[in-house]
Amino acid sequence: MVRLLIFLAALALAALGLTWLANNPGVVDVTWRGEEYEVSLMFALAAVLALAIAIAIVWAVLRFVFRIPSLVSVGARTRRREKGFQALSRGMLAVGAGDARGAAKHAADASRLIGHEPMTKLLQAQSAQLAGDRARAVAAYNAMLDHDETHGLGLRGLHVEARRAGDHGAALQYAMRAHARAPAAWAGQAVLDDRTRRGDWVGALATVDSNAGARLIDKPTANRWRAVIKTAMAEEAMQRDPKAALALAQEACRLAPTLVPAAAISGRLTAQAGDYRRASRMLEAAYAQTPHPDLAAAYLRVRHGDSSEDRLTRARALARMAPNDPESLLTVGRAALEAHDLAGARAAIAPLIASDSSQGRPTRRVCLMMADIEETEGNHGAVREWLGRAARAPRDKAWVADGVISDRWAPISPSGSLDGFVWRTPDERLAAPVESTPASAAPPPRTEAIAAPVPPAAIAPAPEAAVAARPEPVPAPTLVPVARTGVIIDPASMSPDDPGPEESQAPEAKRRGFRLYANE
Repeated sequence: MVRLLIFLAALALAALGLTWLANNPGVVDVTWRGEEYEVSLMFALAAVLALAIAIAIVWAVLRFVFRIPSLVSVGARTRRREKGFQALSRGMLAVGAGDARGAAKHAADASRLIGHEPMTKLLQAQSAQLAGDRARAVAAYNAMLDHDETHGLGLRGLHVEARRAGDHGAALQYAMRAHARAPAAWAGQAVLDDRTRRGDWVGALATVDSNAGARLIDKPTANRWRAVIKTAMAEEAMQRDPKAALALAQEACRLAPTLVPAAAISGRLTAQAGDYRRASRMLEAAYAQTPHPDLAAAYLRVRHGDSSEDRLTRARALARMAPNDPESLLTVGRAALEAHDLAGARAAIAPLIASDSSQGRPTRRVCLMMADIEETEGNHGAVREWLGRAARAPRDKAWVADGVISDRWAPISPSGSLDGFVWRTPDERLAAPVESTPASAAPPPRTEAIAAPVPPAAIAPAPEAAVAARPEPVPAPTLVPVARTGVIIDPASMSPDDPGPEESQAPEAKRRGFRLYANE
């Protein structure tokens, strides 16, 4: 619209000018070689305009003639560039498809045609990686360091190659160089992983702060990681400097209120300082958000001089924070068993055993607790029944990371990831179906007569015959000599003043010292 208005305005001005010249005619005198020529003004202007157009045409023709060699060269370079980018595109597709031979061929073509392009160097490195030629890949990434636009890409490639070769020191150096030059998420994460793997919590905390300042991680993630690191620092300082450990644990609770280990450490250290009421409130608040056996154990033993009846009262008070959670029922049941209130223990865990329970089948901890109750009452047949059910019961919640089930929380997972452990129910492993013994394989019934009296033990059926006669044999449970509780407790992690939840085993269970697992 604007261009149309400008064109109309210019046309109007030209018409106005021509009209003015027509209304004011003039004469132009031209003297050429002694001859004098007289023409009108309009004719003279038209002649000048025609001469200008002719000169412009001649100049354009001459300029085109002189530029023919350069135009030919530009055309050749353009065709070469198009072929190079076509080879580059095909090479990247070959890398994505896993075609090592095709990727190497197209990488060579792209390097010959457009070797100065950054993507060409990347294609060379990736084709070498695909072919397993580490030396050529490292050479390609080192070549990227000579250019500013590919410097970061080269450092990352060298970092990956160093990690694949197992040279973690060189990998860290490449990551630190990249992080110092231009903060990147991968470099910051690599530096953080190295700090946490070596237990350098101060350096890890500084790395998290720098990554958060560069906006490589969001604020909630940064606060969570700070809380995990401070909790790890508090764990290490509990015996050496309880006051500093308490301050670190409280700061971790402020940053991540649902971090169970931080709340448990804070509650224990606050109780050790003599502030029982504050420790109780702190543990109650944490338990209300995340019911956990570590919080329950710390809450029941805030005062070490309490009797078993006092701990039962505290367990019932804690259960009111999360009345419908299975952990609350188990806590009350265990405390009642310690207090020798067997009826109360049965009533506490009865909702977890009922067939119409919303919790599903009883878990291993529930079955083992029922076995302890029956054992205390002397019902050995019921004990064996509950131990058998425990062998096939679903797992209880545990700390899980990278497919590893741990009884204790750790700040890093087995693969080195910070805050990798999650409190959840482990995945059940699928067992192969048990093949029933065919009828033809069963031994024939014994028809011979016994000629002489034999002892009763001698006429018992042979074990092989008994097993073969059963259509679906149930594999015998494996007895592992560890504490018979819902989770495995590491004795090295327990303080002398904290006997832990295993103290409440029944006499017979203490004498045996077994925990039952099913085919693990």
